[in-house]
Amino acid sequence: MSHAAVRTIAVLVALTASMTAAPVVSAAADVAATEASADDPFYSYDGGEPLSSYPPGAVLKTRTLPYHLFGIPTPVTAVQLLYRTTDAQGRPDAGVTTVVRSPTGDGSRAVSYQSFYDSLNPEDGPSRAVAGDVTLGGLIPNVESLLLVPLLLRGYDVVLPDTEGQRADFAAGPEYGTITLDSIRAATRSSHTRLDPGTRFGLIGYSGGAIATNWAAALAPSYAPDVNRSLVGFAEGGLLVAPAHNLKYVDGSLAWSGVIPMAVIGTARAYDLDLKPYLSAYGLDVYKKVEDASIVDALGRYPGLTWKKMAKPQYADPNSVPEFLAAVNKLNLGSAATPTIPGFIAQGDAGVLEGTFSDRPGVGTGDGVMVAGDVRALARQYCATGNTAIKYNQYELLSHLGVPVVWAPPALDWLDDRFEGRAAPSDCGRIPRGNSLAPEQPAPSS
Repeated sequence: MSHAAVRTIAVLVALTASMTAAPVVSAAADVAATEASADDPFYSYDGGEPLSSYPPGAVLKTRTLPYHLFGIPTPVTAVQLLYRTTDAQGRPDAGVTTVVRSPTGDGSRAVSYQSFYDSLNPEDGPSRAVAGDVTLGGLIPNVESLLLVPLLLRGYDVVLPDTEGQRADFAAGPEYGTITLDSIRAATRSSHTRLDPGTRFGLIGYSGGAIATNWAAALAPSYAPDVNRSLVGFAEGGLLVAPAHNLKYVDGSLAWSGVIPMAVIGTARAYDLDLKPYLSAYGLDVYKKVEDASIVDALGRYPGLTWKKMAKPQYADPNSVPEFLAAVNKLNLGSAATPTIPGFIAQGDAGVLEGTFSDRPGVGTGDGVMVAGDVRALARQYCATGNTAIKYNQYELLSHLGVPVVWAPPALDWLDDRFEGRAAPSDCGRIPRGNSLAPEQPAPSS
């Protein structure tokens, strides 16, 4: 039996033990605990004052409920918070996060775990899965309990934000970042958690969770310097860096091309764009079918799908759509600030295993959905702009779905070391060259 299999079995055993143990959180709720549903009033801000009157991270509602696994309540208790945050356009918004207390911790250290639930349906968010909803896309947050349990057993309280917001703005990185940072603020300001402004935090996430993790680390110094002072490091894998490159990379993929319409819809939502006029009849049909889909629905559903097939002939190049071009440039991490905390970044580069055979100039290869050259370029950029504590692992023989198995154990160990104050390892100077992360330019006019 492989070491990975042994570890997986061990985690399953730990999960079973932890979920049948005595409750690890006890806090009164301001709102009666009810199972989440589409019309659950907990998710709506209904206060008398405008949201703009509250500072980011202010707690608006609190409830305590059993932590559910696949809809089944467990003895573990979770505290959920509705809090004030900021959307992709800088407007006040309300976000939701879940706090789970470690049975062995003391509240002095916590991990903000960003889920890879990747969905266009708000009902697939982690908080709804924790509250008992069972949806196809919500299966991902349930499975991710396997990653939360090791953190809880190591003494970390876990904060689990709904990173996509309440509209499910898929892939809207800046919004993911502000939601994550304000989730930490809310968790430390609530009287129903044992966390406080002195609690130290680590950030961790894979794939969609890596988007939130990296944007939070990048935005923290300017958007939330109070949170930045409490951060010890960020660990991530399978990162989306420059979405315009990813659209080219997955174009025609056998498994991952469904990301194309998901990205179009998520970007349109985040920035209030109407991109339907640019789509062909077929593109509109796909758009309609994917509008509320999760990555579980889209993965492998449209083998060989291309942007060109979705768009009208005159918009065969996505850079010919001005609104979309401006939006995807806002989502490019290469144009964001450099984090001031240590980072551990991992990336696969065997996308052919998942049916992505693309190797276009300026884009290159990747793990099937994420572009390896972009991730290398970002890591090198961080090294060159002052953050010399960047560890980078590239797994040449693993694809996107394979990397988490080998990434998660060392990522947790790496975070342990940051909390213990050990010097962060660095691969600066040894990271291979990557792609240009310069903003995309408009397509030449015909």
